[in-house]
Amino acid sequence: MDAESFRLGNENLWAWLVGLLSKKPEWLSAKVRFFLPTMDVDCSNETSSPKVTHHQLSRLFAQGPATWKSFIYTLCFELEVPLEKEVSLLSIWGQRDEFSKQLGAGEESCSGHQLHHGVKRPFQSYGSSPRRKHSKKQQLELAKKYLKLLKTSAQQCRGGTCPGAWHALDFPQTYIPPILQWSRATAPLDAQEGATIGDSEAANDIDVSIQDLFSFKAKGPRVTVLLGKAGMGKTTLAHRLRWRWAQGQLDRFQALFLFEFRQLNMVTQLMTLPQLLFDLYLSPQSEPDAVFQYLKENAHQVLLIFDGLDEALHDDSMGTDNAGSALTLFSELCHGNLLPGCWVMTTSRPGKLPPCVPTEAAMVYMWGFDGLRVEKYVTRFFSDLLSQELALKEMRTNERLRVMCATPALCRVTCFCLRHLLPGSSPGQSTALLPTRTQLYLQMMETFSPSGTLLDTSLMGLGKVALRGLDTGKVIFSVEDIPPQLMAFGAVHSLLTSFCIHTHPGHEEIGYAFVHLSLQEFFAALYLMVSDTVDRDTLIEYVTLNSHWVQRTKSRLGLSDHLPTFLAGLASHTCHAFLCQLAQQDEAWVGSRQAAVIQVLRKLASPKLTGPKMIELYHYVAETQDLELASFVAQNLPFHLSFHNFPLTRADLAALANILEYRDVPIHLDFDGCPLEPHCPEALVGCGQVENLSFKSRKCGDAFAEALCKSLPTMGSLKILGLTRSKITARGISHLLLALPLCSQLEEVSLHDNQIKDPEVLSLVELLPSLPKLQKLDLSRNSFSMSILLSLVKVAITCPTVRKLLIRESDLIFFLSPVTETATQQSGAPDVQGKDSLKKRQSQSLQLRLQKCQLRAHDAEALVELFQKSPRLKEVDLSGNHLEDEGCRLVAEAASQLHVVQKLDLSDNGLSRTGVIYVLKAMSTCGVLEELHISLLSNTVVLTFAQEPREQEGSCKRRTPLTSFMSPVTSELSQRSRRIRLTHCGFLAEHTEKLCEALRASCQTYHLDHLDLSDNSLGDKGVILLSQLLPGLGPLKSLNLSRNGLSMDAVFSLVLCMSSLQWVFHLDVSLESNCIFLRGAGTSRDALAGGPEFQAGAQLLELSQRYTSRSFCLQECQQEHLSLAYLCATLEKCPGPLEVQLSCKSLSDDSLQTLLQCLPKLPQLSLLQLRHTVLSLRSPFLLADIFNLCPRVQKVNLRSLCHAVLHFDSNEKQEGVCCGFPGCSLSQEHIETLCCALSKCKALSQLDLTDNLLDDSGLRSLLECLPQLPISGWLDLSHNRISQEGILYLLETLPSHPHIQEVSVSLGSEQIFRMRFSKEEGARTTLRLCECSFRPEQVSRLAFSLSQAQQLTELWLTRCRLGLPQLTMLLNLVNRPAGLLGLRLEEPWVGSVSLSSLMGVCAQASGCLTELSISEIQRKLWLRLEFPRQEDNSDAMALRLAHCDLRTDHSHLMRQLVETCTRLQQLSLSQVSFSDDGGTRSKLLQNILLSSCELKSFGVTFSQVSTESLTHLASGLGHCHRLEELDFSNNSLCKEDAELLIRALQGTCRLKRLHLRYSQIGDVGTQHLAVILPRLPELRKLDLSGNRIGPAGGVQLVKSFTHFEHLEEIILGNNAVGDPTALGLAQRLPPQLRVLCLPSSHLGPEGALCLGQALEQCPLIEEVSLAENNLAGGVPHFSKRLPMLRQIDLVSCKIENQAAKYLATNLMLCPALEKLLLSWNLLGDEVAAELAQVLPKMEQLKIVDLEKNQITACGAQLLAQGLVQGSCVPVIRLWNNPIPDKVVESLQSQEPRLVFSFFDQQSQTL
Repeated sequence: MDAESFRLGNENLWAWLVGLLSKKPEWLSAKVRFFLPTMDVDCSNETSSPKVTHHQLSRLFAQGPATWKSFIYTLCFELEVPLEKEVSLLSIWGQRDEFSKQLGAGEESCSGHQLHHGVKRPFQSYGSSPRRKHSKKQQLELAKKYLKLLKTSAQQCRGGTCPGAWHALDFPQTYIPPILQWSRATAPLDAQEGATIGDSEAANDIDVSIQDLFSFKAKGPRVTVLLGKAGMGKTTLAHRLRWRWAQGQLDRFQALFLFEFRQLNMVTQLMTLPQLLFDLYLSPQSEPDAVFQYLKENAHQVLLIFDGLDEALHDDSMGTDNAGSALTLFSELCHGNLLPGCWVMTTSRPGKLPPCVPTEAAMVYMWGFDGLRVEKYVTRFFSDLLSQELALKEMRTNERLRVMCATPALCRVTCFCLRHLLPGSSPGQSTALLPTRTQLYLQMMETFSPSGTLLDTSLMGLGKVALRGLDTGKVIFSVEDIPPQLMAFGAVHSLLTSFCIHTHPGHEEIGYAFVHLSLQEFFAALYLMVSDTVDRDTLIEYVTLNSHWVQRTKSRLGLSDHLPTFLAGLASHTCHAFLCQLAQQDEAWVGSRQAAVIQVLRKLASPKLTGPKMIELYHYVAETQDLELASFVAQNLPFHLSFHNFPLTRADLAALANILEYRDVPIHLDFDGCPLEPHCPEALVGCGQVENLSFKSRKCGDAFAEALCKSLPTMGSLKILGLTRSKITARGISHLLLALPLCSQLEEVSLHDNQIKDPEVLSLVELLPSLPKLQKLDLSRNSFSMSILLSLVKVAITCPTVRKLLIRESDLIFFLSPVTETATQQSGAPDVQGKDSLKKRQSQSLQLRLQKCQLRAHDAEALVELFQKSPRLKEVDLSGNHLEDEGCRLVAEAASQLHVVQKLDLSDNGLSRTGVIYVLKAMSTCGVLEELHISLLSNTVVLTFAQEPREQEGSCKRRTPLTSFMSPVTSELSQRSRRIRLTHCGFLAEHTEKLCEALRASCQTYHLDHLDLSDNSLGDKGVILLSQLLPGLGPLKSLNLSRNGLSMDAVFSLVLCMSSLQWVFHLDVSLESNCIFLRGAGTSRDALAGGPEFQAGAQLLELSQRYTSRSFCLQECQQEHLSLAYLCATLEKCPGPLEVQLSCKSLSDDSLQTLLQCLPKLPQLSLLQLRHTVLSLRSPFLLADIFNLCPRVQKVNLRSLCHAVLHFDSNEKQEGVCCGFPGCSLSQEHIETLCCALSKCKALSQLDLTDNLLDDSGLRSLLECLPQLPISGWLDLSHNRISQEGILYLLETLPSHPHIQEVSVSLGSEQIFRMRFSKEEGARTTLRLCECSFRPEQVSRLAFSLSQAQQLTELWLTRCRLGLPQLTMLLNLVNRPAGLLGLRLEEPWVGSVSLSSLMGVCAQASGCLTELSISEIQRKLWLRLEFPRQEDNSDAMALRLAHCDLRTDHSHLMRQLVETCTRLQQLSLSQVSFSDDGGTRSKLLQNILLSSCELKSFGVTFSQVSTESLTHLASGLGHCHRLEELDFSNNSLCKEDAELLIRALQGTCRLKRLHLRYSQIGDVGTQHLAVILPRLPELRKLDLSGNRIGPAGGVQLVKSFTHFEHLEEIILGNNAVGDPTALGLAQRLPPQLRVLCLPSSHLGPEGALCLGQALEQCPLIEEVSLAENNLAGGVPHFSKRLPMLRQIDLVSCKIENQAAKYLATNLMLCPALEKLLLSWNLLGDEVAAELAQVLPKMEQLKIVDLEKNQITACGAQLLAQGLVQGSCVPVIRLWNNPIPDKVVESLQSQEPRLVFSFFDQQSQTL
């Protein structure tokens, strides 16, 4: 075609196009607005004409080829264009230059506009021309023109109106306002606090309350932040505000500017505020500076709206100099730095707001639609009534659809889809196609192709564009980013929108974006799922959990909130066919990608996710519609699911509820600080898995409570409900009052911190009887008053389930005891059951705590009247009120009638000193008072009551049998005791008589035990008067007079009380700390502070008065000799035994001498202590002379010249006194004087001189004075710096000291030097030397001394650095005329030197070697020498080669031993390895056995013995006819080995002791042994423990016992012999039996009982062990006397009380019993009571082990009674019994022999 034909064709086509579109002006105007948003706003409103159409088409063509192509595609998509015209239109796209020439003048008219793309006026930036001055009138005129221009622009910028999913109808008529809710403290002026604004039921204008967004009082900047999740309508609301302002409805604002941060992000240059307003929004026609000045002066009438704060790029991405960035300008506006006084509104998704938002900004949450709003929207969307009714019916019958429609954006899409689905669908079928958000979007896509054929290329193309935008952070696209065909597709279906953008002032561009960000995410997800260019690894990278919105920077964009949601939705099986068609792939390919997404979601299901991530995951799971995944996620939920501080919508809770449907176990839900959509609780309807539901949020309110009440009755498992800090008022409570009675399973309800007033509180309390399982009702911190207090108390008293009422200021809590099912069933039973139920309810105690309730005296009478109606009050707390003296008196007088079980608290009620007397007198009639504590300083007034006798019997019903074992004295002690504490009451001396009078009145009827008058001001006068009046108060247990300003005069008067008052056993005085205590027998200082548990201990200790010494303790008081003499004279009248403890800073010699001289005048004195008292260096000699001055002194110990202790005996016969002066700085010059004083003693059993300054010279002096001392025990000289020279001197003088029996010396760090003396001369002496390094010349002196000291029989040398040469020299030099000398050597080299070397050393000894023992592992050597040496003397040689390595190089040595061991009597080998060496070692041992014809004892233990070696040993043993003991224990013997060993026993007819423990001989070996045993008639001991013997071997074994006439010990423990063996053994027990051990032998009750009866025929039995058997009731008990029985071991036998009682009763038949082991059983207090009666009669008993039983505090107290009554048992072990720690401490301090710890020193020493 030539150029002319082409030109003519184009002109014809252009003319046809103009003619076609002239008939469709509205369609063309809509497309012009879409493709040319910058076009003149009036162009679209001109009358339709070819000229206008030609002009509009010219503008579109001039925009560029891309825009023109998109327009042509749109034309072909939407209008009916003939095929030949469509081909022609598409063929001219590339001929723009030629086509432009034919356009004519029309095109030329548009050329001037192409530069600025449709800007109406030539651009002139603000500040580009000089500013001119204007008058006010001129400024006003210019401003009016600009404001009018603003409104005109706003009226015309309403967006496209093409029909589609996002713009269904015209904007103003379709709009339904969402739910708006205020946050924080800001609220609208005309709105009620907590109310929801934007109510759809408003009278005339449904969104009139939107004005309230700008009707609040603001102290600072006027900033409103509108928060809402994506799709809630934030952007729509922003545009709605602009449109309403343009319509004149927001008349408070003269100017309104609307900015979108997604467009502001495109600005590449920094700008000022005028540039933002005029250059980027709308510029004035002229004089912009005058207009801006007007705006500044009227800033309070200017509103700036910034949409999408969450999409703003933050300053850190825009360089360091960002003063002119959009976000910076926004920040300056918010803080009032720019345009001060203006209003700023911004929208954002919830999350962490940027710092530029002021903290005082008003926060408004946008919650979308509720049910009414959804129905209104549906009604307005559908124009015809039929469609409305069908759509509403679908909505009302589908819960999931209603939940989705709560999001306005989804509501639009849903209505759009329903419009296409409803006409051809049956009811309910259409909504079945829309179960998830993803499928809703898919349905929308399918409506784009009426024929059913999807536009696959367009969908994939848009998906690619969308994904590229998300990856690069782009939401605004240029025309070059979107191909024309895709642009046309998006324009036709309203998927894309267009707008003008400014990259910098003076430059405009056209930008395109998806109509909603979620739509872009949907197309991106679609592309990811079906594109073959995206592999699976890349796909699953997009499946992530977004916890909250993050701030956007260029490095962190955060634009994929819903992308994982859509990916999860596309993984649903319902999308499989759609994806296969779109991807044009097979089902396996699509299925693998869907499975990959599901697998990632499964991995993300972690119980450690944060709350926001959990909610996101639940949405993903709901989208997948995968039941297996939902069940997996549900089972992985934590038991306690918490959500904190992030907004939640109804859709969120619906997603959670959907997951909970698949959970099998209960769950706890906690919503703390979360902004909640008012109607979101409706999503929890039917959640039967929720057990605990808690809401804590100021944003809930009455609407929330109303919605929740719809769900509560359907939640059948709900036990705990919390609605705290929720601003609930009477309106919300009215709904709760209807819902709560329908929730009978509730156990706890908390309405803490709401706005509930008195009527509502009473209404809630009246519901208590209708909630049978309720345990707690918390109404604290509400708006109730104290006027309803009496009503609340009345409810608590009359309601049988209430057990505690707590009212304290704003606290109001009811605690209840739920009614059991049994009690409920009995409610309709006969009268007998009804009476029992009533009695049970009456037995429940009620606690009333009415603290700080402003109660006064006149309220006391009403309260007392109410209290008297209650059958039992556990505790009444009236502290913190204003009762004062009169009110306290009234309550105290009524105390005896109130039935208070535990405590009555009247603290902090303004009680005075006079009121104290009133209360004391009032308590005289109260028989149940246990303690009265009054302290005016701390405002404490507490009355503690004891249980009534019937109650005590009821509580101790289980322990009733114990009373039968209690002595009469104990029964007397069971009387109730009383304790009165009057501290810090300001009592003076003149108050003493009145006080005692009130106390006497209180004590006349009921006994007073403890009286505490500490911290008063009685002084000496008052205390002296009190001491005279004390007899009138009866026998007390303690009296505390601390901190009363006393001196020694008062102390002397109190000392006299010890003689005049029988109850005073202890007087403790500390004048410096001002503490004075008078105590009874066994009462500790903290008796006054003790509780009920201590009282039981006090009763026990009163029993021990006749066994307890009296004591007087005077501390921190300086004494002179005159005062000491007067004190001693005063103490003379005190009965004994008496212990005196004095503590002075120092005591002079005269004072000490005076004190010592007074001691003979105190015959009752048993102990005298001088603690922390500095004495002189002369004091040791004065104390040493005390034995002569006072013969009753048995022990004197002075430590470090400041601690002295003197023990006295009742008689004056000195059998052996002890004296010690450790650390007293004694040196050589003091020894003679000290020994002179000690020589006057008749018998000195111990002398302690440790830690002094004696050294070697002092030791010489002491050894010289030794003949003067009558010492017969230990002399301790440790830590006196004695060296080797002192040791050698001692050895040299040893012959002159025949009484020395033992010397132990260690010169190491321990510094030990002890000598023990005997009463008789000629005793054998043992010398132990440790770490004494002797030099070579000292070794010879040592040998010489050893030769001279004939009485020395043993020498121990431990780590003395004595080498092999020194040892050789020592053995060679030691020579005696006669006798034995044993040498024990322990040195490191013993383990490394060869045996031949050691034997060589022994050969050098001067004496004859009779005994040799070598332990290489322990590095010890033992040998015994006999003097004089005899060559052929080998009698009684004992060879023990423990731990020796019998290697072949010792064979020559062993042959020598064989020659010298003809008279060997004992041979023992341990841990010797007889490895496979050809039998060399065992043959050598065989030869020794063959040559040792007199061998009596042989043992091979813990060794590895082969069969070959055992053959040799058995052969040798067969010739040992005199063998009496064989020990082959701890060797693993096989069947053949056991037969060999047992066969060797046939020749040992004299065998007396056979040890085969843990040798694994089994039943077969035992049966062989049973055959051989009758040939051993002399057998006395048989030990076969741990040999895996069963009943088969055990029965055969015991049958052989009939042949033994001497068998004394049978040990068969740790074998499963069972009852058959026990029954057989019981029939054959030898009468001479001494030991029977069968622990862990699988015995039962029958076998144990038979053995117990058989033991009665064994009068010589000493030890019985049946531990670790299941005896239960088969505990052996005896009816005959067993005089020799020393130990009974029944540990861990599952013994119960009844069975053990017989054993305890029969213990009297075992007078020699020393150990009774009953630990790890089931013994209780009954057995403890039996043992308590027996203990005083068991004189030989040393330990009773009752660990790990069921003994309580009562049983432990009874055992302590048994000890106090005269038992000699040193230890009773009670570890791990159910005894409270407080009782443990009390009992252990009173009776140290009770041991409650796992380790103790006492039992270890026994």
